[in-house]
Amino acid sequence: MNYIALRVDCDPCSADITDLAADALAPLGYESFEADDRGLTAYVPENKFSEDDVRAALDDFPIPTSFTLSHSEIETQDWNKEWEQNEFKPILIGGECLIHSTRHTDLPEARIRVEINPRMAFGTGHHFTTSLIVRRLLGTDLQGKRVIDMGTGTGILAILALKLGASSATGIEIDRMAYENAMENGKLNDSMACFIHGDASALDGLAPADLFIANINRNILLADMALYAAALKRGGTMLLSGFYSRDVPMLAEEAAKLGLSVQNAESDNDWTLLALRKN
Repeated sequence: MNYIALRVDCDPCSADITDLAADALAPLGYESFEADDRGLTAYVPENKFSEDDVRAALDDFPIPTSFTLSHSEIETQDWNKEWEQNEFKPILIGGECLIHSTRHTDLPEARIRVEINPRMAFGTGHHFTTSLIVRRLLGTDLQGKRVIDMGTGTGILAILALKLGASSATGIEIDRMAYENAMENGKLNDSMACFIHGDASALDGLAPADLFIANINRNILLADMALYAAALKRGGTMLLSGFYSRDVPMLAEEAAKLGLSVQNAESDNDWTLLALRKN
């Protein structure tokens, strides 16, 4: 599958504006974003691209801004090569978890190593949302716990959960390429993680989790939270990320309707991790 690189030039431009633009595009299927001082470049599978949808998503922008759009096609093979060679670097999170690819050498010592080749899938540890969850997992007792990772991307969180002692970890991913990548990364780590290609409906029939993780975007979290809650044991913990601190009140309000209470929220560069408990 080829990808479309959508260029969004913003006038005026600021970090808040590019963050809000990325937030508006994420529900349309855009998978990664590169912001700069003029705007941002967003990447989406070719079959999901619609300039009309983009214009509609930016139409009610909360900050007065003028947008100039352009786009180009990127072949999948070239995009993979560009990402692997220039974007994904080894990263040590929490002083304990080293995430790297098969091509990386001269790596530092670390208590836990996760080896992945991302193939465009989200979840290398570099984004604030992924690193927030990794740090949380490093400080959580997962011995014997059953874990579900919704929107697993590269599979990194499911793989890490097993390395931290979880009894089982299931990752669910709607994007076919990302799902295949998660399967590859599971094999790289000799992991027993189970990966499923599907959306939240794939939760039906799974054994309830002690820990449920969903690092997606606010709109999908709100739409599917009832399915997430149903897949979580009573007394279990849900970790949500993929949104900004300003989104916490509406997520907490929806969670309360489902018997989920807020444990705490923590942020990094305004990206936020919300921890919930099923009462």
